[in-house]
Amino acid sequence: APALLEVPGRIHPLDLRWATPPRGAEPLGVSPATGGVVVRREFLGHVARTITRTLSTTSGDVLVFLPGAREVDQVRRLLTHQADTLDVEILSLHGSLPAAEQDRVLSGPGPRRRVVLSTAVAESSLTVPGVRVVVDACLSREPRTDVARGIPMLVTVQASRARCEQRAGRAARLGPGPALRCTSEADWARRPAQSLPEIATADLTDALLQCAVWGNPGMSGLSLLDRPPAGSLAAAGQRLASLGAVDEGGRATSLGRQLAALPLDPPLARALVDATPQLGARRAAGFVALLGEDLRAPGADLASLARSLGRGGGDPMLRHRVHDQQQRLSRLLQSGASSTKGPRASGHHLSDEDALALVVALAHPGWIARRRPGTDRYLLADGLGATLPPGSPLTGQEWLAIAQIQRGAGRADGIIHAAVPLAREDAERAGAALVHEETRAQLRAGRVQAHSVTSLGAIDLTERALQQVPEEVGAQVLGDALRREGLDLLPWPAAARSLRERMAVLHEALGEPWPDVSEEALAAQLDRWLGADLGRLARGGALSRVDTLSGLRALLPWPEAAHLEELAPERLEVPTGQHRSVDWSSGRPILSLRVQEAFGWVDTPRVADGRVPVLLHLLDPAGRPVAVTSDLASFWAGPYHDVRAQLRGRYPRHPWPEDPLHAEPTSRAKPRPRRPGH
Repeated sequence: APALLEVPGRIHPLDLRWATPPRGAEPLGVSPATGGVVVRREFLGHVARTITRTLSTTSGDVLVFLPGAREVDQVRRLLTHQADTLDVEILSLHGSLPAAEQDRVLSGPGPRRRVVLSTAVAESSLTVPGVRVVVDACLSREPRTDVARGIPMLVTVQASRARCEQRAGRAARLGPGPALRCTSEADWARRPAQSLPEIATADLTDALLQCAVWGNPGMSGLSLLDRPPAGSLAAAGQRLASLGAVDEGGRATSLGRQLAALPLDPPLARALVDATPQLGARRAAGFVALLGEDLRAPGADLASLARSLGRGGGDPMLRHRVHDQQQRLSRLLQSGASSTKGPRASGHHLSDEDALALVVALAHPGWIARRRPGTDRYLLADGLGATLPPGSPLTGQEWLAIAQIQRGAGRADGIIHAAVPLAREDAERAGAALVHEETRAQLRAGRVQAHSVTSLGAIDLTERALQQVPEEVGAQVLGDALRREGLDLLPWPAAARSLRERMAVLHEALGEPWPDVSEEALAAQLDRWLGADLGRLARGGALSRVDTLSGLRALLPWPEAAHLEELAPERLEVPTGQHRSVDWSSGRPILSLRVQEAFGWVDTPRVADGRVPVLLHLLDPAGRPVAVTSDLASFWAGPYHDVRAQLRGRYPRHPWPEDPLHAEPTSRAKPRPRRPGH
């Protein structure tokens, strides 16, 4: 029977308090520079004030939980100028500090009271001696994964209740103590009870490969507490397929079993397998062992870090871990646990920096990067943008092999944490699976022009102009341009424009069979009305030579088109016997004529088989509109008399009869009276 162990312990009371932020000091906001979620300075000021107030009413060391190293540094700056007044020592604790500084915090209380500003590293993995008080910002920086690219991200979120309760418990380990939460009780009630499980946020590539080797492709048949997200599974499956580790059914290939046998993430394992024939087992294993670490190279210069470790410098713990992993991988390769058959290249002559760059590029071909022309920003083969940290010695390098990159939520570009300069030929060799050729076309100077482009993923390598545009490519570009920029890219002489306007009114009034000639409809059926012109345009012909009038005529329905002039006339006869042009451009027919030309006209003219009244613009003798109507009878009965009263004195040579319905229509003025003697 198992032995029963009894471990005595004491439970101390915990005093929970609320330090609600004032209005305007909410925890999270959006950075105007990056668009990402950031912790607001006003909130960090509230945290600093809470610490100061707490020091005056409590005893013992104070442990402050903040989401990340950046916030630790900001709060430390806010408190530093008060440190002597408060008689406290202010210390920082986070994973990127040197081991000596972390040991200083963990060694125990000093002669003065301490305020320890910590990230989540002190939540459960480390115990800080002497702590009697906790101040919790109630925020958490949690990992996420850009599943499409396999790039890790850190997002700042409201910490779950479970995490905050774990933190608060630190105040009552040695005795009774208070824990202050920098949030409100109402906000606390809205928080999630637990943080997201790792399976919901992690990169599943290695887990999916191991399951495929066990005989569970796609993690099928596994009883899991939480199902993995479908998007993460799909992205992991695509990465494994690109490595050649799984077949179309998601089952492990012989290479996949080989990669799964190595204690490495699949991309690193594939890099080791590919690099060993070129660099030798021990050399390749050393570089891969380094890449397996969570690297934060100063200035992102990974080659400099590797040289320092090789000379016995740098972090001794990192150096020992890399050495031990190198030995382990070398033994596995030599024991035959991993077959590394393949063509041997002359890679042994490569310098250590070039060899490291090649291994990095083999491990992460999607992270091969090229500098954008005229900038210090980079474009990765997988399409992501990236920047180096300020002052990096790698600034200006044309090509980089990136080993570590991180992207904050809401940021367009990732931040490069470790990279090596890369020769272009090595970039093309390592990223050979991503090299492809495509035809790109665009509408320029009134015609479709095409180029053949060779690319490494999203990075263009070479480009050459094509004399002949492939018709299917050109047709797509032309259609997209016309839908995006409109049909005014084509020539529209007056006759074509008029015909289209008349057809539009008939379609609106009568419907079928009169076709829809709107922008959207014509752009969607280019092949129907442009006919042979479309093929010529798609192959690079000039848009200026398109006959849009003939194209529209091809859409006219027959035999209905024989009545076009009846249904939508270009000109209408007015009571004087003259003909006036009809303006169809507004979507309804408009006829302009002088008031005197309409005398005797009682019934407003109608078109489209009598369904659409013509809108009459009635003008004064100077051609200025005095009335707009589609009901002449109503105009003569009322508004005309106001018009007559206003204008008869101004235009006495023109007739203004009291009874316009029985007056003679005219387009002429009265003749001038003859002066005596003439």
